[in-house]
Amino acid sequence: MVPAPPVPDPGETGVLPLSSTGRRIRLAATAVVLALLLAGTVWGNDAEFPFGPFRMYSTRADPDGPVVSTSVVGVSADGAVVPLSGGEVGLRRAEFEGQLPRLVEQPELLTLLARSYAAHHPDAEPLVEVRVVQRRYQLHDGRRTGEVSDSVLVAQHLSSAR
Repeated sequence: MVPAPPVPDPGETGVLPLSSTGRRIRLAATAVVLALLLAGTVWGNDAEFPFGPFRMYSTRADPDGPVVSTSVVGVSADGAVVPLSGGEVGLRRAEFEGQLPRLVEQPELLTLLARSYAAHHPDAEPLVEVRVVQRRYQLHDGRRTGEVSDSVLVAQHLSSAR
C-alpha cells in the first residue's frame, strides 16, 4: 500500500513574511535606483545609460537644421577613396561614433583602422591617408533641401598601414 501524500493546511499559503529589516533594505535599494534614474533623466547623457537617457531615442532633430552623417574613408596613393565605415574594418558605426572625441584628440589611432583594413583586404591598394568625414544634409520642414556639405573632422597621413 502506497502512503497518501500529506494534505496541506488550507490556511497555509507557503509564503514567508519579510522581516522589517528586509523591507527597509528593499525600500532603500528601490529609492537609490529611482534616485539614479531621476538624476540620470535630468542631468545624464549616453555615458550614464541605463540611468541616463539614450539621446538618439529621447531627442529629435531640428526639422529645419542639418543632419550630420559621419563616415571614415581611406585614400590610396592613386587618390581612390575607400569607405572604411560599415564593418570594413571590423568596427560598427555606433562603436566608431562613440570614439570620435578620442580620435580627434589622438588622430594617430586612425592608423589602427588602416591596419585593420589592410588585414581584411590583403589584395587592396595600400592606404596613404585615413579621414573622418562629416556630411551635412540641410533640412527644411523635415525634408532634404539638396544642400549637402562635407568637412574633414580629422585626418591622419600614413607612413605604412601594412
